[in-house]
Amino acid sequence: MSHGKGGPSHAPEFVAALKANGFNFFAGVPCSLLKGLVSKLDTDPDAGYISATREDSALGMAAGAWLGGKLPMVLMQNSGLGVSVNALASLTTMYALPVLLVISWRGEGGNDAPEHIMMGEIMAPVLDLMKIPHRVLSASEPMEAQVAWAKVQMLSNGYPVALIVPGGVLE
Repeated sequence: MSHGKGGPSHAPEFVAALKANGFNFFAGVPCSLLKGLVSKLDTDPDAGYISATREDSALGMAAGAWLGGKLPMVLMQNSGLGVSVNALASLTTMYALPVLLVISWRGEGGNDAPEHIMMGEIMAPVLDLMKIPHRVLSASEPMEAQVAWAKVQMLSNGYPVALIVPGGVLE
């Protein structure tokens, strides 16, 4: 199933959808599959994107942002999900601190560098195990609707929610 590989980046639409849904704190660790998103956030003075050195640090910043009245989004590569398990389990989920996780899907379908294959296979089961609602971001569906779904989920559950980004969608 193609999610938009080879087509234009949908990063401008995605950023517009984030802003339209009230997201106003952006942090994360860049990934090549998210380069269009990072570029849009990095050059947008209203976004104030913070490039973190580690994903768990970005989650800590997002927790503080939520407590300060912001609506946070954290972007990461799926290997960063592995780095973030403890911060997700012992901070954001335990204390009901909602955050939108935008996670690149490295190793999708077994196509990537060898170090990404296993994380690509286990990402969804890890999210399921942690009870983090998730769905794959699709280039063929309106970005506004997909971001709105995530916002409703995270605010109604007081929990992180993940949008998984396949190659070609936000590059």
